[in-house]
Amino acid sequence: MKIYICTISFRHHLLSLEELVSWAAATGFDGIELWGAHARNLVQDHRDARWLAGHALEVPMISDYLPLDDPLQLEAHALHLVHAATRWGAGKVRTFAGRTSNKETSSEARKAIVAGLSRAARIFDNEGLSLLVETHPGTLADSLAATSALVAEVDHPALGVNFDAIHLWEAGDDPLEAHRLLAPRIRHHHLKNVARRSDLPVFAPDNIYNAAGCRRGIVPLLEGAYDYRPLLGTLARDQECPVSLEWFGRDPFHVLAEDCRRLREITGPAAQTEPLHHPLRQQA
Repeated sequence: MKIYICTISFRHHLLSLEELVSWAAATGFDGIELWGAHARNLVQDHRDARWLAGHALEVPMISDYLPLDDPLQLEAHALHLVHAATRWGAGKVRTFAGRTSNKETSSEARKAIVAGLSRAARIFDNEGLSLLVETHPGTLADSLAATSALVAEVDHPALGVNFDAIHLWEAGDDPLEAHRLLAPRIRHHHLKNVARRSDLPVFAPDNIYNAAGCRRGIVPLLEGAYDYRPLLGTLARDQECPVSLEWFGRDPFHVLAEDCRRLREITGPAAQTEPLHHPLRQQA
């Protein structure tokens, strides 16, 4: 398993790229997932994938938000991401599939988003890159059924899935079964957790991107209401499996370091002699 940090976890910190990279390398991460806003603000910077490789790190993915329903802006935005991905050696770009839930999206709006995903997938495919839609509430990929339908409708080999288990659990799906069904299209994973199911609204964009937003209920990965161990048992079978720890709470250095250590401990080769599954804790 390859474990990455998300630079979005440090979006409210006064921190240089050198400091973040040095810490990630010393802590045992395999690289950093660049938030689109950070990638854009590094456009004048001289560093690139070769510099990062000198720290034994890589950028697996750039996470951004394509204007899928605006053809005039979409191509320019996508080409900027192609440039950033090429510079940092990232093979994937993540986007949200629109800004409204599957049920709340009109037929006309859905056609526009599908057309935008198709166009963007062709642009990235031409450069040898993948475009990933994230399983996320408030988008056209807000459940297993919705994500499967969207991928089938776009029907392009460059379109994949960034699998966020907690949001599929939020939708009422079984993440383990969802992972099995979506596996041919899954190319990255976001991992996070909450203390109780009732805490899930903490991840609403209007709250989580707000520096003064509520952080109550965000907990370390293996201490939350969703039991990750069965899913981790599946992921651990692939040594190249890419996962990013998406931490939005306080004290990211301590929490992310500890989550990385525990993930290595329970998914490493030595751990595979023991089953990772244990009875689900009560999911309040």
